[in-house]
Amino acid sequence: MPSQPDESAALAIQTPAINDRSLAAGLAYAMGSRVSGISFDAGTGLMLGKVRGGADLPYSTTAKLVRKGGGWSCTVGVCSCPVRKDCKHVAALLFAAEDNPAIRVQLLTPSTSTQLSRTPPGAALSDWEQALSPLISQPGAVPSNAGVPLALQFEVEEPAPHFSYTGRRDPQRSVRQLKARPVIMGAKGKWIRGDVSWTTLNYLNFRRECNPAHVEWMQEFLAAHSAAAGRTYNSSGFWLGLNSYAGKNLWSLLEDAGKIGLALVHSRGTEPVRLAASPAAVGLSLSRHGSPLDGATAAEGAAPAAAAKDQASDGGLELAPTIAVEGVEVDPASVGTIGRPAHGIFFTTDGGALPGVGEAPAGENVITLAPLEGGLSEELLTFVTAGSTLHIPARDESRFLTGFYPKLKQTARVTARDESVELPALAVPTLSLLANYGADHRVRLHWEWHYKSGNLVTAQPLWRHPGDHGYRDDTAEARILEGLGQPWDVVPALGESATGGWGTPRLAASAELKGLDTLAFTEEVLPRLREAPDVEVDTVGEIAEYREAEEAPVVSISTKATEQRDWFDLGIQITLEGQPVSFAAVFSALASGQTKMLLPSGAYFSLDLPELHQLRALIEEARSLQDNKDAPLQISRFQAGLWDELAQLGIVDEQAAAWRSAVGGLLEGGVDGLPLPATLNAELRPYQLEGFNWLTFLYRHSLGGILADDMGLGKTVQALALMCAAKELSLAAAGASAGQSDDGAPFLVVAPTSVVGNWAAEAARFAPGLKVQAVSETFAKSNQAPAEALAGADIVITSYALFRIDYEAYASRTWSGLVLDEAQFVKNHQSKAYQCARKLPAAFKLAITGTPLENNLMEFWALTSIVAPGLFSSPKRFAEYYQKPVEKNGDKGQLDKLRRRVRPLMMRRTKDQVIKDLPPKQEQILEVVLNPRHQKVYQTHLQRERQKILGLIEDVNKNRFTIFQSLTLLRQLSLDASLVDPALSAVRSSKLDVLFEQLEDLVAEGHRALIFSQFTGFLGKVRERLDEEKIEYCYLDGGTRNRADVVNEFKNGSAPVFLISLKAGGFGLNLTEADYVFLLDPWWNPASEAQAVDRTHRIGQARNVMVYRLVAKDTIEEKVMALKARKSQLFSDVMEGDALAGGAITAEDLAGLFKE
Repeated sequence: MPSQPDESAALAIQTPAINDRSLAAGLAYAMGSRVSGISFDAGTGLMLGKVRGGADLPYSTTAKLVRKGGGWSCTVGVCSCPVRKDCKHVAALLFAAEDNPAIRVQLLTPSTSTQLSRTPPGAALSDWEQALSPLISQPGAVPSNAGVPLALQFEVEEPAPHFSYTGRRDPQRSVRQLKARPVIMGAKGKWIRGDVSWTTLNYLNFRRECNPAHVEWMQEFLAAHSAAAGRTYNSSGFWLGLNSYAGKNLWSLLEDAGKIGLALVHSRGTEPVRLAASPAAVGLSLSRHGSPLDGATAAEGAAPAAAAKDQASDGGLELAPTIAVEGVEVDPASVGTIGRPAHGIFFTTDGGALPGVGEAPAGENVITLAPLEGGLSEELLTFVTAGSTLHIPARDESRFLTGFYPKLKQTARVTARDESVELPALAVPTLSLLANYGADHRVRLHWEWHYKSGNLVTAQPLWRHPGDHGYRDDTAEARILEGLGQPWDVVPALGESATGGWGTPRLAASAELKGLDTLAFTEEVLPRLREAPDVEVDTVGEIAEYREAEEAPVVSISTKATEQRDWFDLGIQITLEGQPVSFAAVFSALASGQTKMLLPSGAYFSLDLPELHQLRALIEEARSLQDNKDAPLQISRFQAGLWDELAQLGIVDEQAAAWRSAVGGLLEGGVDGLPLPATLNAELRPYQLEGFNWLTFLYRHSLGGILADDMGLGKTVQALALMCAAKELSLAAAGASAGQSDDGAPFLVVAPTSVVGNWAAEAARFAPGLKVQAVSETFAKSNQAPAEALAGADIVITSYALFRIDYEAYASRTWSGLVLDEAQFVKNHQSKAYQCARKLPAAFKLAITGTPLENNLMEFWALTSIVAPGLFSSPKRFAEYYQKPVEKNGDKGQLDKLRRRVRPLMMRRTKDQVIKDLPPKQEQILEVVLNPRHQKVYQTHLQRERQKILGLIEDVNKNRFTIFQSLTLLRQLSLDASLVDPALSAVRSSKLDVLFEQLEDLVAEGHRALIFSQFTGFLGKVRERLDEEKIEYCYLDGGTRNRADVVNEFKNGSAPVFLISLKAGGFGLNLTEADYVFLLDPWWNPASEAQAVDRTHRIGQARNVMVYRLVAKDTIEEKVMALKARKSQLFSDVMEGDALAGGAITAEDLAGLFKE
C-alpha cells in the first residue's frame, strides 16, 4: 500500500454502491495496513479478506466482482460489521487488493484492458514479479479458488407461552429461542438458503463448488451440537436450537469463523449479528427503594399495586439482576441463554446503542452473542434471566446485610447501584491457635477461625461441619493454611487425614503433644507461627526452657554378686550434666527410633551416638538371652565377651571380686608363663603351651571351655597336661590345709568307644604319674560297685554309651572335671548323652573336638550349654537371636557377634597357623565313569526313586526315613550294584576297578593307605578283592572288639592297607604311618571326611599326604559333592570365616539331589 494518497487513489474497479465517504475511509484503512488475508477467484468474481475495524476481532469482508467494459465492477460488498454491506471495509478490501501483486495478476488476466489505479494501462507483470508474488501474499490468506462462501444465519424466535398438560407453564418452550442454519452466497451477492441445510453438508461439494474450509467448519459446528438438542423444522428449512447447544467450544468455533471468512448473518437480511469481545458480566445490584435509579425497576415489577405501595412506604432494599456486555448494561428480561448448562447468552438491541458500532443504522435489531464468565451457578442464571426485582423490607435489612449478603457475595457479583446503600465490609478470617502447656512437657493445641468485623469477633471451627451455614471466606482460609506449610512434617500429630483414613494430610483441629513432639513444636513450629501473617497465637502455662546439653552423656556400669555363683547383677547408669537419666527411658527411646532424649529440666541430647546404639544392642542381647526377661538385668561369668564390649562404652564403677578375677583373666587371654607340671612326660609346642595356660586358667576359676584345635594338633596332650597340673595343685592344697573335699577328685573323660583305648595309651605315655582307669563295660556287667571300680583313679575314661547307661553312678561321685572328647557326640541337645553331660555335677567341663559345628548352629549351642551354661542359657532364645538370622537370613552382623561372644571360651588353632613343618596335603577327586551295565542299573533305579521321592520332599520330617532310604540306595548303587541286589553281583563295580588301579602302584612303591567307607558292605567287597590280589590289610569297623590291637597291628606292622569304617575309625586315631587316604563314598557332611583325613595328616607325619575322593560320574555322588561345597562354609563361618551359608540339609537341598 502507498504511504500517502495521490492522484491515483480513485479505484479503477467500479463501485456504484459505495458512497464517497466510505471510499475515503476505506483508503485510509488500506493505507493503515488494516487489511489481511486477501484472496480472489477470477472465475467466481469473489474477493475475500479481513479488515480490522474498531472491534477486537477483524471483520470478514466479501466483494462480488463482475467483468464490465473490459474491467471489473463491484456489484455488492458484504461485511460482518454492523453496517453489513457496501461499507468502508469493503472499500478498504478493494484498495488493498489493487496493491497486492498476486491479486493484480488475476485482475489483469485474461484481459489486459482493465486498468487499476496502481498499474498503468496495458502494463504487464515481469517474470520475476509473477514468481515472487505468491510468496508475499498475506499469511493465512484463503486461496483464491476457495469456492462459494457459506455463512451461519441466526434468528430469534419469540414464541407464545406454552403450557403442559398439567396446566403449568413450560419454561423451556416459553422463552426466546435462538436458532442457526447454514446459508450460501447467491449469484446476486446475497445470502440465500438455496440447497444448503444441516442434512446436506456431507455431500454439499458434490453438488456445487463451496468453500471447503466453510463446509468443514459447518460440520464441526453440527458435531458439537448435542445429540439430545432439539431441531426445529419449519417452512424455511432445518434449524439448530442453540438454547440447548451443549458444546462449550461454540465460542472458539465462532472465533474461527471470522478467521476463515465465514460470516455470521441475521435472517432478516440487513440486521447484524455480532460476537462480544469479552464474557458477559452477570451480577446483582442493590439500591434503596424509592431512589432515583430505582423508579424504572419499580415500575417494571410484577407485584400488585397494593404491594408496591407498601414497599415504597417502608424504604427497604431492592435487589435487581444485572448483565453487562462490554461495559454496557443489558435488560436481563431480553436475554436468552445458550447451552445446558448455560455457557453463553444472546439478546437483541438497537444498533445505535451498541459500543463501537456507530455505523449500524438506528432502529435495526442487532443479535449479540456473548460467552459467560465461569463459575456461575445455574440458580443465579435462572434468577438473573427472570429479570425480576426482589424487595427486602426495611425490617429485614440488617439480617440480610449481616447474614445473607456475605454468603451471596461469595457466589455472585453484588454491587451498590448508588450511594443510597452502603455495603458492609466482609469479615476477614484470622487463624487462631491456643497452646495450653502443662507438666511433663505436654501441650494441648486447639485451632479455630476468628472472623473480625469491627469490634465483633465470630469464632468458627477450623473445618466445616455438616449443617454449618455460617459465613466463611474459603479462599482466604485456604490461603492462610497454605502459608503455614506442612507443620505435620515436623510433628506428625499436627496433621490428620481429611477423610479420616488414607489421604492428603491437613491441619488437625486439636492435638495433644508430649515429650519430643512438644520440644519440636516449641522450637521449630511455634516461632514460624508467631511470624506468619493472619495467624494469632495464645499460650497458657509455663513453657520449659528447652536447650541442647553441652556435654555428652556418661555411661557407668557395675556388677554385684548374687546368690547364684555364675550370675551377677548388671548395673547401668547414665548421667547428663550430673543429672541421672533413666536407662529404661533411653533404651525405649532408642528402640522406638527416636533421635533425641528430653530431660525434665528441658535439656535434651542426641541419641544418634554410636556408643548409645551399641549399648542398646548389647543390653538387648543380654536381655534376650535371659530365661526371664522381666527379671533384673544379669550377666554370667561366661559372658566375658559381652562384658568387654560394655566396659569399652563407659566407666566401670564397681566390680564384684569374683567377677574381676574370672572375667578379667579371660579377657586378657588367661595366664602366661605357668610352669609345666613335673608329672607331664611331654615337651609341648608353643601353641600347646598356650592352650595349657588357657585350660589351667579356666580350671582354676571353674569356667568351662571348648578346645577346638584342628585335628592332629595334640588336643589330648594339652588336656593331659591340665590334669597333671590339677593333680599337683590338689596335692599342694592338701599339704597346706584341709582344702575342699573334691580337691583330689578324678577327672572323668568320656570318648567314643573306639578312642577309649587310645586315651588310656596316651595317658600312660604322657602322664605316667596319674592312675588311669578305663571302663570297658557297665558296672552291672563287671559285678563291681562304682566306688570299688574307680577307687584311687586320677583319670576315669569311659565311652558315651557306658556314660549314658551308668549315669546315676557317675553323677553320685565327685569330679574335678568332665572332659568330653570328640564332643560332637553330644551335639544333639535332645539326646540322652547330651542330657547326662549337661546335668553331671562338675565345676569344670571341657569339650574337645576339631568340629564343634557340623550341621547347624544349634549343635554349637549344645556344646556351649554344657561347658558354659550361662553364655547362652535358652536354646529358644539362641535360635531366635543367632541361628535364624545367620542360617536363614545370612546376617553377617549376628555371625560376627556370635564369634565375639564365644572367643574367650573357645580356643581354636589350625595346622596352617601353628605347624610350619607339617608336610603338605594334596587332595584330588578321581572321577569314576560307570561301565555301561553299571550305569544302566543305576539309571533304572534312579528314575524309580525320583518319582517316589519328589512328592515327599515338602514334608521332610514326616518322610525322613523313606527319603534317606532312597538316598542310601542310590549311594550304594554308585559303589556296587550288588550292595542293593545280590542278584546283580555279575555287574562289575567301576569304583573298585579304579581303586585297585591306584592301589597296585602305591603298594608296589612302598606306600601305605587308609581306605574309608561309610558302608561296611562295600568294605567287605574291598576285602574280597584284596584277598584275591594277595594284598595284606588291616580292618576296623563298629563290630571290631580288639580295636587297640588292630590299630597297633597296622602301626607296628607292614600291612600296606587299612580298611576303616568312617563311623568307627574316623576320629581318635593316630595313623601317621600311612601317607595315602581313599574316601570311597562322599557325603555332604565335610567334617567327618576331614576327621578321617586327619588320622594321618597330623603331628608326626613326615611325608606328603595324598587324599583321593572317588566320585562316580553322572550319579548322586556328583550332586552330593556340590552340596557339600556349599554346606562346608558353615563351619568356617562360625570358627573364622566371613562368608555365610546354610546349615542343616533342607528340603530344597534334598530335592536338588534327585532332580536331573
